[in-house]
Amino acid sequence: MYRNLFVLICIVVAGLNGNAQVQGYTKIVDYASFKTQFALAANKTTTIRSDFTQEKNMSMLSEKIISKGKFFFKKQDKVRMEYLTPFSYLMIINGSKVYIKDGQKENTISTNSNKIFRQVSQIMLDCVSGSVLANPDFTIVVYENKSEYLIEMIPASKALKGFFKKILVFAGKTDYNVSKVEMIEMSGDNTILNFTNRELNSDIPDAVFTLH
Repeated sequence: MYRNLFVLICIVVAGLNGNAQVQGYTKIVDYASFKTQFALAANKTTTIRSDFTQEKNMSMLSEKIISKGKFFFKKQDKVRMEYLTPFSYLMIINGSKVYIKDGQKENTISTNSNKIFRQVSQIMLDCVSGSVLANPDFTIVVYENKSEYLIEMIPASKALKGFFKKILVFAGKTDYNVSKVEMIEMSGDNTILNFTNRELNSDIPDAVFTLH
């Protein structure tokens, strides 16, 4: 179950280690200013609606697995990821509940009953809502190039270290909105999730996040 949730929310770029400088990026000088501006942009965002494309690279497969679907976020704690091709897969986070539908199989889990599941759900909310800098489960390092910021999230808790090496969050310099999230799993499998055609602060009914 945890692995399925990681596949849904995270992404990977192999070959990055520790806090070494990321190729093409330099470490920001004024972290305090960046943190302030990033928080201001996050506070202005109440909803996000977008398409997404997920590229999954697995060591056991020679070809990439490409999936596409629809993504919805509503402040503070509502997320819907609906995979449409090449298979149907649905995940909804609504407060402390996570609903997953895989084909004919349905399952609803309470994050209050499991610390790891709660942490994983929070990662997703942090990545899309812009609150990643406040997550105490990670050590944060921020880099930049001419067009975007790269937020490197390195797991600080022993439990999370067992699942992945790090998460990378990419945000534009003009609006601080997250456009891509990447993760390096401990297994070495790579995933890349890109958000496109984003609409910010449009009306999204609460019914979109109803737990079926």
